[in-house]
Amino acid sequence: MNHSVYASLQSFLAPDHQVNFDDSVLLSPLPETPVIQANSVYFSHPVWANTYFEACHRDAAFRERWYAAAGSWDDKIVVDIGCGPGNLYATLGGKPKLLIGVDVARGALEMAQSIGYMPVLADAHNLPLTSEFADIVAINASLHHCDDMPRVLAEAARLVHPGGMLIVDHDPQLTAWNYKGLGLLLYKARLGIIYRFFLRSLYVPDEERLTALATEVHHKPGDGVTQELFYRTLEPMGFSVNIYPHNNAIGAAALQGIYGAPPHWRYPIGQLLSGINPYSATAALSLMCVAVR
Repeated sequence: MNHSVYASLQSFLAPDHQVNFDDSVLLSPLPETPVIQANSVYFSHPVWANTYFEACHRDAAFRERWYAAAGSWDDKIVVDIGCGPGNLYATLGGKPKLLIGVDVARGALEMAQSIGYMPVLADAHNLPLTSEFADIVAINASLHHCDDMPRVLAEAARLVHPGGMLIVDHDPQLTAWNYKGLGLLLYKARLGIIYRFFLRSLYVPDEERLTALATEVHHKPGDGVTQELFYRTLEPMGFSVNIYPHNNAIGAAALQGIYGAPPHWRYPIGQLLSGINPYSATAALSLMCVAVR
């Protein structure tokens, strides 16, 4: 890692963490867990990571929602936890004072670095960064990829200085995905019979699909994020917390309490068959948390 990058990061590194600067990416030791390994493999794969970069979280509604929540990143110190190949900054743009991207996938970090991220290979459960230095900490579509969601959320919150913001979005809401009965049976059949023969545009080859599923540790029936998770974790740390349920394909209106329509008919059908009211807040597919310290 070159001297200018070292100088930019040095004052924000926790003194009790071991880090290696002898590389193009700052390296912090990673625990060898199945979930970290799966995320590393999937998001380092050159084809899968590039497909994710091009297809996910790059639409106008997503940009509008995030801009309404966070405002401009210009002249801000921003930490993007679980940054992947850099989808968030590639979509939002701007000129941050410092943009740190944290991930466990080396290949994804190298892609993020090429568009302006300062890459840190590290475990989100134990970040090698000091406390209370960031203007904005972002976790987009990443919390549910981590083993211990409350711990990762608290680690992210620790980085935010007073007056700064933590924004979390695009993690599955538990109550929306709590399929039961016939809805659960259809959910389990979707990856094989349904996608392969009836919704072929959604079908993914077995190796890619199985690796991706191994990363989605909290994206399954009976699991996911809850409003209580955010309030319970962040309010004791001095944050004012606002939660906005939404169905992903909605822009700034999400912050006005509008959920938006589900992006595909299969979601409300699965919910109806599970006894879930698809037009309720608890049926919204994702939760956006905007917390100010």
